[in-house]
Amino acid sequence: MEKKAKIAWLYVIAALFVAVGLFFVVKKNTYLFFALPVVLGVLLLYIFSLDKVMLLTAFTIPLSVNLKAAEAGLAISLPAEPLLMGILVLFVAKMLYDGHYDRRISHHPVAIVIYCMFGWMLVTTITSEMPVVSLKFMASRLWFIVPGFFLCAALFKDPKNIHRFIWLYIAALCIVCVYTIIHHAQFGFDGDSAHWVMTPFYNDHTAYGAALAIYLILALTYVFMPGLKLGRRLLVIGVVLLLSIALMLSNCRAAWISMIAALAVLVCMLLRIKFRWIAAAVVLLVGLFFAFQNQIIDALEKNNQDASGDFIENVQSITNISTDASNLERINRWQSAFRLFNERPVFGWGPGTYQFVYAPYQMSKEKTIISTNAGDGGNAHSEYFGPLAEQGLVGSLLVLTLVIVTVYCGIKTYSRCKNKSAKTLVLGATLAFISYFVHGTLNNFLDTDKLAIPVWSLAALIVAVDVYYADRERFEEE
Repeated sequence: MEKKAKIAWLYVIAALFVAVGLFFVVKKNTYLFFALPVVLGVLLLYIFSLDKVMLLTAFTIPLSVNLKAAEAGLAISLPAEPLLMGILVLFVAKMLYDGHYDRRISHHPVAIVIYCMFGWMLVTTITSEMPVVSLKFMASRLWFIVPGFFLCAALFKDPKNIHRFIWLYIAALCIVCVYTIIHHAQFGFDGDSAHWVMTPFYNDHTAYGAALAIYLILALTYVFMPGLKLGRRLLVIGVVLLLSIALMLSNCRAAWISMIAALAVLVCMLLRIKFRWIAAAVVLLVGLFFAFQNQIIDALEKNNQDASGDFIENVQSITNISTDASNLERINRWQSAFRLFNERPVFGWGPGTYQFVYAPYQMSKEKTIISTNAGDGGNAHSEYFGPLAEQGLVGSLLVLTLVIVTVYCGIKTYSRCKNKSAKTLVLGATLAFISYFVHGTLNNFLDTDKLAIPVWSLAALIVAVDVYYADRERFEEE
């Protein structure tokens, strides 16, 4: 009788739900009420299984659409950012209630650098030219870094979650790739349309290209994953081909450069070249550039090849700083960032303020056809020069420190891993992380969910392998 009563109540509730839903459709002309079960389902996941919400978020990020509310001065990516905000609140509440988080993660060198970044961000928010803007910026960083790094590091204690997280993002990204390629084909795969055919999922081809580079490296990692069944390996190869075609068609030159840089580091790691020699080589190259910058710039200015739909011409245009509008605009933004830094070298202008304050620091001779007098064209186009202008020298050095510490941790963990699967994963994560921060010399996307979560989850993966798997013989595979 009790079982029959429960079934009866289920039918009653279902009938009421359909009746109320039909009322809203007929009288109010809205279907939003039918989203209630989905909302309730997600809320239950938040309460009982926060890890599954994070996995769900990984799938939604590539498919999320950016909406702007001009009156409120807000832009939000739906549904990913609301999900991340909820994760942040629940995760922090859980930590305050339980008072437990693995000290090996919270005291890891990468985590300590992140604390320092937030600490300095708070200081520069207090001294900011626009404190409200800086507070918004800091809040968004919190709902990217806390779920992307701290929750993911805990989530990745189970190796199956590493595979799930990566492949859920890749699955959604493949949907975007198919959509973009079909959309692009309608315009004959020309170079101009390559800049926007991925909308509304990615704002432009540079963010799309950065994501493709990261996940192409990770997909390639699985091609060489030991113990993978033939059927799955063939599926992975298919994904690699799709991502490769999408990357080539994206016309994102920075992403191509980042792939070459990752390949160079891979060769160094396979040849067992020590990290200090790699770091010394990078420092030497930077030093040579500054020592011979006039000669190098003179040589680059002789290149007049503009970007186009042709792959070879696009490669040739990478070093064109005489006529290529995209390259020249980056130089304009960087020069503006340096002038902002020169005026406020210690605390900077405040996190997130560059796009609002750089306009007067442009020089007419450096402006391009895509420059705006209002300075409403966006950010500094660099993960290093943006913080330099917004958070002073310390802010920029902290970004460099994060990159160096994370890459060093990745390389050291790779060398000491006893299990081939863990070794392969940490190698792929380290190379993908490097690809983003090489790309980050020319663009910056860590203020968007599309790339913040992938990048911080890569750091979490490296730390998780370092803490949980490096010294273990076994690595439970999916």
